[in-house]
Amino acid sequence: YAVQSKAESGGFSVVRELVGHGLGKRLHEPPEVPNFGKKGSGPKMSKGLVICIEPMINLGRKETVQSRDGWTIKTIDGKPSAHFEYAVAVDKGKADVLTTFDFVEEVLNKI
Repeated sequence: YAVQSKAESGGFSVVRELVGHGLGKRLHEPPEVPNFGKKGSGPKMSKGLVICIEPMINLGRKETVQSRDGWTIKTIDGKPSAHFEYAVAVDKGKADVLTTFDFVEEVLNKI
């Protein structure tokens, strides 16, 4: 809900076919964590859960198509899209972000 609300308030769309996920002994674990929906819906976030929030935000329509290589995802209307991922540990009443993109900002600031 939160990702969709923020994205759509800026005029963007959120892909529905791809979702975040739990993270543990395996890379992709339950629960699926959608980047869209209604407030209060979706999986319950309990203390100790580690999830990956990874929306694909589109400049145009939300629909996508998968390339023949079985990996590449493109927007159906050919408009730009961005995909990013944050790992978050759920604690009582808060979430701790485990990933950082500080190194990206450092490199960009050198350009």
